[in-house]
Amino acid sequence: MIQKIRVEEFVSMAAQFPVLDVRSPGEYGHAHIPGAFSVPLFTDEERKVVGTAYKQQSREVAIKIGLDYFGGKMRRIVEEAEAILEQANKQSKGKDAGSSKTILVHCWRGGMRSAGIAWLLDLYGFKVYTLTGGYKTFRTHVLDLFDKEYRINIIGGYTGSGKTKVLKALQKKGEVVIDLEGLANHKGSAFGDLGEEKQPTQEMFENLLALELSKTAKSATIWMEDESMRIGTTMLPKALWGTMRTSPVFFLEIPFETRLQYITEEYGKFRKEDLINASIRIQKRLGSLNTKNAVNNFIENNLSEAFRILLTYYDKYYERGLHERENLNELLRVIPCETADGKTNAAQILTAMSDTGKTVQ
Repeated sequence: MIQKIRVEEFVSMAAQFPVLDVRSPGEYGHAHIPGAFSVPLFTDEERKVVGTAYKQQSREVAIKIGLDYFGGKMRRIVEEAEAILEQANKQSKGKDAGSSKTILVHCWRGGMRSAGIAWLLDLYGFKVYTLTGGYKTFRTHVLDLFDKEYRINIIGGYTGSGKTKVLKALQKKGEVVIDLEGLANHKGSAFGDLGEEKQPTQEMFENLLALELSKTAKSATIWMEDESMRIGTTMLPKALWGTMRTSPVFFLEIPFETRLQYITEEYGKFRKEDLINASIRIQKRLGSLNTKNAVNNFIENNLSEAFRILLTYYDKYYERGLHERENLNELLRVIPCETADGKTNAAQILTAMSDTGKTVQ
């Protein structure tokens, strides 16, 4: 028997059972529930034909055309679902690993596409759950999550402070961490896309971020890196960014030369052409002379001097953003650090909190 469930239960079950997204490949490619598998009922072109028939002729005509497409795909859909479920069962660590027949299905609005495939999989013997309201309801759920209140601690520091490595070290120590740059596939500067995969769409970034937020307990304190509202081409949700801007900032105070060495090692491995192009992209803010000098230093393989120019610019840029916070004196906690080592600096942050009686939540 097919069961329709609400979005909260669907998301909870998705952590245990596979999700089949039966929308078209184009819809899935734009954004989807993180972890869902694409098992489209229609191709993008078929969806367009069915939709046009629905609007211009009738619901009945659209259904008949859809059935023509569906009929020849039934076996393929069942076999895809079987393979996905088999793989999920192999990866499962639960008591019923290897024997679960449960599968979750959704389309755009919880309409005919998910109903048709749910019927087929139920007929074959799967235990099928469908999402009431479909992906559209999931998106509403995502946006609602950003309006909730969260307890956040911010890792701050000038460029080259190794903030992402600090987050990873905190996570290994059992702290709740959300790596915003990791979700965005971008490090946040003009050089932030170097070595990264293609950025997700704005909608997909929001889906990924919402899933991470939904995993956190209400009483938990979440560690995040200090970010601008924009990370590459993606934007942080306004409400969440507002919370971040009023959260405690643990500022890693690391000497300039130490950070310069760190940045030179981290980014010096990339192609000279990419480093030059990234510098040129910020020419308006960096200034013509600084840009020219940075580019010439890259050309001459004088990486340290090129990054010295860029680091000086980014220090001023970050300083301005840091001091735009209201009540900064109450929020800022400076952590003097000798190195840009993530493990060492994470330990210093936790020690500083413990020494002042601020127990990590």
